[in-house]
Amino acid sequence: MNARFGRVLTAMVTPFNADGSLDLDGAQALAHHLTTEGGNDGLVIAGTTGESPTLTHDEQIDLIRAVVEATDTPVVAGAGSNDTQAAVELTKRATAAGAHGILHVAGYYNRPSQAGLSEHFRSCAAATDLPVLLYDIPVRTGRKIATETMVDLFTDVDNIVGVKDAAGSPGETARMLSLAPEGTEVYSGDDGLTLALMAIGGVGVIGVATHWVGNETTDMMNAFFGGDVRKAAEINRRLIPSYEFETGDLAPNPIPTKAMLRILGLPGGPTRMPMGPEPDFVESDAKTVLADLGRA
Repeated sequence: MNARFGRVLTAMVTPFNADGSLDLDGAQALAHHLTTEGGNDGLVIAGTTGESPTLTHDEQIDLIRAVVEATDTPVVAGAGSNDTQAAVELTKRATAAGAHGILHVAGYYNRPSQAGLSEHFRSCAAATDLPVLLYDIPVRTGRKIATETMVDLFTDVDNIVGVKDAAGSPGETARMLSLAPEGTEVYSGDDGLTLALMAIGGVGVIGVATHWVGNETTDMMNAFFGGDVRKAAEINRRLIPSYEFETGDLAPNPIPTKAMLRILGLPGGPTRMPMGPEPDFVESDAKTVLADLGRA
């Protein structure tokens, strides 16, 4: 199955210094670790886990450029906005910064119509010659990208090549793939549904827990695509505590991941407001997750 960016990508956190400023050296070090020792085929930069809502556009571009320089693997740049003009401009700048692909989330908060979403994505795709992934995450955006909208985009726009799927409905994703052109790529955007999405035709994952279980996720993918579904399911079961740890109402993503990186001695730093302070229980939970993985 085609997976132009690789099977295992991490939606990388954005490291910050203690004073809240952008830590570009930390970003390069983390990117290098994830793609050399951490089992990742590529990275997604300046997405939700990367706290893109709190980054200035200049910071986003500096971050993308720094990570591209630090790794030889694919770098997909988040360039989304609920303002089409801003998203088009970010797309052009991310392309010039050396990204290998662009990720575009559905317009959030303003809840556009499906016709509006379609025109938004078409405008963004026209601003680059890079492959574009849609990002469907209605729990955050307030608007599902309809199956018919996606199929039309995949059919009509040559460089809209797939979707990061965090819509939580593998059955509907299967229906979309049955209607979409051959070669349309579905990347899981929900770690807990990755194996289910692979079973209906997904090609890979853009993960969060892959910050620390990228190698195990690669093993799961290799087992599944190698035909050993039982082994893949066993690995997935071992990873469920990591999936449960990565976000929650009291410690939303990426607070837990930044705590985990600190314990592992990797760059991350604090989150930017309004994510809020790290609750006291997060560090102990992170240590429990690592112990369950045999890394205590």
